[in-house]
Amino acid sequence: MNSIAAVSPPHQVIMRSLAIVGWIGLAVGAVVGVVLESRTEGPPNELALTLSMAMFYLLLLGRLFTAMSAYPERRAALASLTAAITLWAAGSASVNSLIHSGVPHFPSPGEVLFLTAYIAFAAFVRFDAGHRRGGRATPWLDALIVCGGAGALAAALLLTPFVAAFPEGGVPLMVALIYPVLDVVLALIVVGQWALASRSMTRRELALIAGFLIMALADSSLVLKLSTGPYAFTITLIILWGLALMLIVGSACTARPPQASLARRLPASFLAASFLLAIILLVARPEGTVGMAIAIPAVVTLLATSARLIIALRESRAASENYRLAVTDDLTGLPNRRALLKELDERIASAEPLSLLLLDLDGFKEVNDTLGHSAGDTLLELIALRIRESLPASLMFARVGGDEFAVIYATEDEIELLEQAATIRQTLLARARIDGLDLAVDASMGIAVREEGDAQAVDILRRADVAMYEAKTTRTGAQIYNVDRDEFSRARLQMGDELRRALQRGQIRTWYQPKVDAATARIIGVEALVRWEHPERGVLSPLAFLPVARRVGLMQQLSEAIVKQAISDAAAWHREGLELNVAINVAPPELLSGALMPVVYRALERSPVPLDGITIEVTEDTFINDPEHARDLLIDIRRHGLRTSIDDYGTGFSSLAYLRDLPLSELKMDRSFVSSVLTDPRSRTIVESTINMAHALDLHVVAEGVESQEVADAVTSLGVDVLQGYFIAPPMRAFDVADWAADWNRPAMRVVGRADGPSA
Repeated sequence: MNSIAAVSPPHQVIMRSLAIVGWIGLAVGAVVGVVLESRTEGPPNELALTLSMAMFYLLLLGRLFTAMSAYPERRAALASLTAAITLWAAGSASVNSLIHSGVPHFPSPGEVLFLTAYIAFAAFVRFDAGHRRGGRATPWLDALIVCGGAGALAAALLLTPFVAAFPEGGVPLMVALIYPVLDVVLALIVVGQWALASRSMTRRELALIAGFLIMALADSSLVLKLSTGPYAFTITLIILWGLALMLIVGSACTARPPQASLARRLPASFLAASFLLAIILLVARPEGTVGMAIAIPAVVTLLATSARLIIALRESRAASENYRLAVTDDLTGLPNRRALLKELDERIASAEPLSLLLLDLDGFKEVNDTLGHSAGDTLLELIALRIRESLPASLMFARVGGDEFAVIYATEDEIELLEQAATIRQTLLARARIDGLDLAVDASMGIAVREEGDAQAVDILRRADVAMYEAKTTRTGAQIYNVDRDEFSRARLQMGDELRRALQRGQIRTWYQPKVDAATARIIGVEALVRWEHPERGVLSPLAFLPVARRVGLMQQLSEAIVKQAISDAAAWHREGLELNVAINVAPPELLSGALMPVVYRALERSPVPLDGITIEVTEDTFINDPEHARDLLIDIRRHGLRTSIDDYGTGFSSLAYLRDLPLSELKMDRSFVSSVLTDPRSRTIVESTINMAHALDLHVVAEGVESQEVADAVTSLGVDVLQGYFIAPPMRAFDVADWAADWNRPAMRVVGRADGPSA
């Protein structure tokens, strides 16, 4: 692992200690050297300088040997740098010995050691980098552009000043120029490795680049001294070389961070600037050796940039083609869903009128299933062609997916949009011959007009989709979006959030509608009905919020709240001596889930209400999907002692088998039959036959929806057992039930069977 945490503490202590000593020694040496140089008016004390340099090189080598022990996976890189430092030290010793013997000739034999050290430096830079994944040419070209451009620019800035000083050039100048050039090249290699994603540009890499650049600065001075004695080193040059080596070794002894895995891409502006820079440097370069030093990297940059621009052009063409394919439907050649959404987003951002027509073919699945997908594809191509030709070219017509198409209109006139939909429908109804059959395809279309709150394309597309399904359900052909029919509108989403808070704040309340004995007019029970006592909109009926509760997943929580309130209210009436049976409606999903009835049982265990004082009302559709499970649940309810009732009898499954097999207590005739018993002979027959059948099965019959004295008299004469409806009493709050019951139970108030009773 290349991390500091993986290095053992002794190694860390040694490397840090040597680094501190090295920096302190470099600083002290600089101060002492400056003082000695100023006092002797010449080179500093040679013995002191030699000993200081020897100690300095030993410190550097000590750090490297310790790092090789600490980072065994990096031994190749560290060994290369160790060899470079050793060769550099040997070259320095060789040059110093020649200085002691007199004025040495440049280049001296020791220069061979320095040049060899650069080979080791290059090996270190190579081994120290990570391995880049992938083998594309683009990153290599980018690296050549970075290195070549920087190298040409550096050569122009560093070497051009030497042309006037050394017009004749020669071998000494070439040797002297090699060093700063190699230093810059090594720095550029590090930058190139970063461009190839073999390095992450951290302080470690910055220190390495800075080390090579400082070395280039120091080596450049060697060129300036060719005419006055190249080996007349000053303390400043010695300190610069020492600083450069400290930075390089310090970078090597730092843990290598994780490498980048993706190659970086140079921006187009950088490529253009590199191309222009290379041309300028080639035109303005001086003659001779320096000119060649500038020309070579400039030509490399020019060629690499040209190749990179060619590749960029090819990639741009490929990207354009890929984009065209990405926004085009393969089968019909029309714009696809992605293109439609992009166009809608752009138009929503403008202030222009905007509407969307979404079209879904009717019966297309039958074509696919009967004739096969090949015939279905042919039909889609033909339909797309016909509609496209029937529309103005300025309108965007797209295939959204499957057998869905869409048209964008620059109008918000609903009448005009419906006329356009009718025109498209007529185009579709023209027969098409597919596999020897003449087919006429109809479609359902939904139209959505842009609204102020539309922020993105999916908003208007969703509304068009809602309208389209409304058209398909009602078989009207085309529908304009209507928020009142949208179960997923923004207003309903807001209502779901409000409903959640209403449950927490106790705004969901249980109201009760009384039920009376048809024969005696005595109040015998109530039906629990849910109401939302909204602080702003008043009392809301279940139809206003139960669909929202179902959609947002609050039905279980809401049902539990109603059950607990109903049992609590029944207990309060029981303590007051008012024995009322409380009927609680349980929706099929909550009953079949098995989670609600345990709540009822636990609440009754803590309540004085007798078990048969609670009636669980279920609808007939409870038995449609899973009749066996529903039967087991009703048997369990009866086993716990509660009464059971079938609500809205006659509008659902209506199988006589479950009436025979289930442990039921009563049937509740649906209000649609009860309310029309006086005007519809068939309804009267159904009510009468149902009452006779229920009595034969020992079941009570409740007539709900009793709205008048005449209806009450009629169903009572047919033998109904219990009456419920607005003629008896409207739903009321729990605290009103006792007072109403006290008034109702006065003999003068009993109205059933009497024409002079009070109305609702």
